[in-house]
Amino acid sequence: MTTTRTPRATAPKPDEVLADIADMLRSLLADAGLDDAEIDRETTFHDDLELESIDLVTLSGALRERYGDRVNFATFIAELELDEIIALTVGELVDHVVGSLRATERS
Repeated sequence: MTTTRTPRATAPKPDEVLADIADMLRSLLADAGLDDAEIDRETTFHDDLELESIDLVTLSGALRERYGDRVNFATFIAELELDEIIALTVGELVDHVVGSLRATERS
């Protein structure tokens, strides 16, 4: 999947998180031959990347591996309605990750 990195003490910038998540997604998509997919803030998990629930579980594990317990993807998804999950963009996830990391930075 991705290289394990030690979680940072300070929150990374949104463009750094976007790059990390794009790498995670390309790793996920490699098995389907889609590892060269264009991934930006507007990319949707469902329509653009065609990820299934098992892929989101794998992504959750990659996020935990990268950022530790400071980012809880499962809680984030659980707070969304089904139509919000279907329309979820990479940018929304980036914002969640950055917000979670900044919140724990202040604690």
